[in-house]
Amino acid sequence: MTRYRLIMASGPEDLARQCAERIASGIDLALAERDRAQIALAGGETPKPAYERLGNEHLPWERVDVLLGDERWVDAEDPASNALMLRRTLLAQAPALHARFHPVPTDSDAPAADAALYADLVAELCAGRPPRLDLVLLGLGDDGHTASLFPGTEATTVTDRWATVSEGKGLPRITLTSPVLSAARQVIFLVSGAGKQQALRRLLDPSEPAERTPARLVQPAGEVVILADAAAAEGLQPGLQMPG
Repeated sequence: MTRYRLIMASGPEDLARQCAERIASGIDLALAERDRAQIALAGGETPKPAYERLGNEHLPWERVDVLLGDERWVDAEDPASNALMLRRTLLAQAPALHARFHPVPTDSDAPAADAALYADLVAELCAGRPPRLDLVLLGLGDDGHTASLFPGTEATTVTDRWATVSEGKGLPRITLTSPVLSAARQVIFLVSGAGKQQALRRLLDPSEPAERTPARLVQPAGEVVILADAAAAEGLQPGLQMPG
């Protein structure tokens, strides 16, 4: 069963620093064992400072494939695009700009066609079935969603494809499915803000149904690291949590 390790940050800068350092360490570890590393990153506002720090890390970025855990089905230049956010943060500066970025396709006639293309891409880049990423960084929504696996959506039930179509907050989305997220060698949740308190407690609750909190669908063989600020983790004790 999946174990969760809660690590609390002292403030926003510490949260960004710890996140950037853990991703960099994960890349280093992967490249010590294989020719290339594959990581999938989260969108949203919370990880932006971490990506800006990470972009300054002196790593062999030319050997790193950067993907996204999910994407809104919008134009690549739309302000809502996670790919655009990555290009403006992590990939905007040397040395990280030398990474090989694989954005989610969003220019077909329908989201399902782009989801199929993205599934094929992930399978091509990553060995295994399901494809095995070296590291996945995930966010946690106040409703318990992660990536674009929202409560009550069909995407949460898809196990025979590596990417699928979902919908959240009025927008069609493309998301990696729970088998791919669970197959990752390292899984990190980045959680910030008092509005995430309830969702974080539900994630850590062994009796919580995944139907209500889809983040619990991410069940890797190894330990899940949760990096949280004091507002999100108020009342919780850092350290290893009971199996989920």
